[in-house]
Amino acid sequence: MSKGKVYLVGAGPGDPKLMTVYGLECIQKADVIIYDRLVNQDLLQYAKNEAQLIYAGKEPGKHDNIQEQIHQWLVEKALQGKMVVRLKGGDPFVFGRGGEEAEVLVKHGIPFEVIPGITAGIAAAAYAGIPVTYRHLATSFTIVTGHVRSKHGADSLNWRALADGSDTIAFYMGIGNLPYICQQLIQHGKDPETKVAIIEWGTTMRQRTVVGTLQNIAEKAEGAGISHPAIILVGEVVKLRETIQWFPELEGEIVDTK
Repeated sequence: MSKGKVYLVGAGPGDPKLMTVYGLECIQKADVIIYDRLVNQDLLQYAKNEAQLIYAGKEPGKHDNIQEQIHQWLVEKALQGKMVVRLKGGDPFVFGRGGEEAEVLVKHGIPFEVIPGITAGIAAAAYAGIPVTYRHLATSFTIVTGHVRSKHGADSLNWRALADGSDTIAFYMGIGNLPYICQQLIQHGKDPETKVAIIEWGTTMRQRTVVGTLQNIAEKAEGAGISHPAIILVGEVVKLRETIQWFPELEGEIVDTK
């Protein structure tokens, strides 16, 4: 039996209409679809009736065991000669562990393609009315994992370089570490009055945005009950939301402090 092929597909940030044309074509042709927790399940309606759908949900803090299982599924299904779509929220290579999955496929001699998706740090910001770059205001943009401390408390981020060297910073998966993130940025030189936006469930009808500063955003987010999934956006571009906010958010749920 000839080997199948695996497509590592980015499903985008939440709104199914933001899925790429090529990614949608892969879903329509797939024999097996292995999909993540943050993938909009409306996309699965485009799968063939006979396609096998495998849920590979990853709850925060519980990734490692399921990731090994995903590797096994990818290899097993492809070696059965099937077309496999690994459907991942956002982009496969932006904190999606797509690189690890690609390495496993190479190790087993399985052909694959990577289909990029729109990553949440850009898309959620855009839907909140915040351009991550803006002439004369922000000429650099950095994407950072919010999992900034290991189990032993060590922190591998170069906070000084981050605070000094980037105009706009997007933290992924950082809600649980929000007070620490703000503390470190201030401690390493960021103005405490630097604008911050937290965008929950970006690009979906559940989107909410909380705006504050490094000094008070943790308190505001807690008061609003903000939880996963959410993007933390730090930088003066956040103030542009006051002018160009365009996407309707949950009625009565927006907490917006100028």
